[in-house]
Amino acid sequence: MNNLIDESIIIIDYGVGNLGSVANMLKKIGARNVIISSDADKIEASKKVLLPGVGSFDYGMSRLNKLGISSAIKNLVKQDDTLLMGICLGMQLLTDSSEEGSIPGLGLVPGSAKLFPKVKGLKVPHMGWNMISPRKPSFLFRDMPLESRFYFVHSYFVDCINKEDVLCTTRYGEEFVSSFQRRNIIGCQFHPEKSHRFGMQLFKNFVNFKGSS
Repeated sequence: MNNLIDESIIIIDYGVGNLGSVANMLKKIGARNVIISSDADKIEASKKVLLPGVGSFDYGMSRLNKLGISSAIKNLVKQDDTLLMGICLGMQLLTDSSEEGSIPGLGLVPGSAKLFPKVKGLKVPHMGWNMISPRKPSFLFRDMPLESRFYFVHSYFVDCINKEDVLCTTRYGEEFVSSFQRRNIIGCQFHPEKSHRFGMQLFKNFVNFKGSS
């Protein structure tokens, strides 16, 4: 819990999801300057930004567009010394589109969100604890147990066009992308803020990131 970088962590507030639980988890692991904000200028000027979210794709994107946050996010990730992480709906918004709606996504990671197919015996949404299987090394899972479990609540999953973007996968009927990383852009389909010690370690790695993967 010591030696955490003393810099601001912005949690984007666009009226979607419980941001307080994310902020509380960050503070619990020792982050000293957690800010919840919808200020596009402040978001664009930040170094570490979280985009949480629950709910529908179109509503989330319409809010980001209306508040001017979409452009701020796109400008933010052009800088090599920044880090952006989308959580749940936030991860899906980083892609091109979703089967759930018609509004284009942020288009930062090639791919789209798709509805889980109907499989006998499996309920949709996918809800509860599940394992992740890492597909490439990343600072995000540093010091994480081999059998790490995270908490999921979602009906849609991301289908990445470029398989090299896939950070880890999870099986629920079929194997799906549960996290991706493309340069300084990360997406997590699971909820780290609800994942106890596994989520705490992931957030600690995010906060302590110094520029190398």
